[in-house]
Amino acid sequence: MAIIGGAGNPVGGSFTGPAEALEIIGDRCMAYSGRITSSAASGAEETMLKFTTGNYYSDIKLSFIEENKGAETVYFSVFMNGIEIIKNQYDGAPDNDLISPMYLIIPAYTELEVKWGVASVTKDGCAWISGQIFRD
Repeated sequence: MAIIGGAGNPVGGSFTGPAEALEIIGDRCMAYSGRITSSAASGAEETMLKFTTGNYYSDIKLSFIEENKGAETVYFSVFMNGIEIIKNQYDGAPDNDLISPMYLIIPAYTELEVKWGVASVTKDGCAWISGQIFRD
């Protein structure tokens, strides 16, 4: 996915809506998935965010929420360059949630993908990133 932001952004760094991409404004970065629907998944199958970083590393907070508060199983995974680095599975009962935000360092030229799913039903989830980039 393309990286958008900074002076090269045709919309001047304004928020234009949810996207899988990482947006950069100055030395800050952000990404917002918007609502992503999962329907009766058997794992983390729906892509929420997917982008490749550039010539910088990122220090980010990754947050995730979903509307499931029943007994259905929720799946959440984070991949770097196709390797699953975070894998979580829980039910939506109270006090049995994913710890959010998650703090990550993303190296330069790394593809990050965030996926989720919920078993048995159709529900919506959202993921977002906020952080800082560092150029050498």
